[in-house]
Amino acid sequence: MADDEHDIVVERDLVYATVDGAELHLDIYRSAGADAPVVLYAHGGGWIRGDKAEDGAKRLGALSAYGVTVVSVDYRLAPHAVFPQQLHDLKGAVRWLRANASRLRLPTRRLGIWGSSAGAYLGSLLALSEGDIALEGAVGGNLDQSSAVQAVVHWFGPADLGSSAARSELEARLVPFRFEADLLGISDAAELTERARGFSLLSRVSPQAPPFLIAHGDRDRIVLSSESLSLHHALAHAGARSRFELLANAGHEDAEFDSAPTLASTAAWLRTMLI
Repeated sequence: MADDEHDIVVERDLVYATVDGAELHLDIYRSAGADAPVVLYAHGGGWIRGDKAEDGAKRLGALSAYGVTVVSVDYRLAPHAVFPQQLHDLKGAVRWLRANASRLRLPTRRLGIWGSSAGAYLGSLLALSEGDIALEGAVGGNLDQSSAVQAVVHWFGPADLGSSAARSELEARLVPFRFEADLLGISDAAELTERARGFSLLSRVSPQAPPFLIAHGDRDRIVLSSESLSLHHALAHAGARSRFELLANAGHEDAEFDSAPTLASTAAWLRTMLI
């Protein structure tokens, strides 16, 4: 079907894997441009809510209009799914795209990953864990295909789960959510902090990391902008390519991220990195 607002063809609810009898789906927002590069999109929602369609009208179709095909993916949510099952799903989607590239008429030799909030964490970890057996999983099969990506767009996501999971007694009473506990399936505070520390993005950067575009709002009160800045600094220190953008007067999931200037510059960066 066509998205009237952006004249983008959207193919919905393609099955990329079946896990425990339940289908996992993705949507393709096809750019009209010939040989448009492809980016996989992972939605936010604290790992406990959200779906592949929720950002379609304001974000995914809009970015496709700037010359990048977007593949929006559903992944299993906590608390029913415990990490790293969410990551296994995303890696399975990458492999499925490559295995079906000819049928789908998509260029998949070079792929990008784009995530917002919780999805930004998952997408970045996907990019930084190529070949890690525990994190690769086997969702969807196609194990002869690579799950590697060649560009990462990280929007206002956490970077150090250990830091964000560690809260003082007062913070634990004031902060109403414990996303990390839901993701990792751990209720004990000390155990949670220790386990979360092992999944910090900062500890996984290397000179071989793909290029990152990191964007955060300076008024974000859900995930502090210092998280993204720390990731940027870690990548730069390792010798990887990273670009950091701090959006003025923007909060978490702020409308500024879906503005024409932000989407146009994001698409331009992806097209440059994925040629």
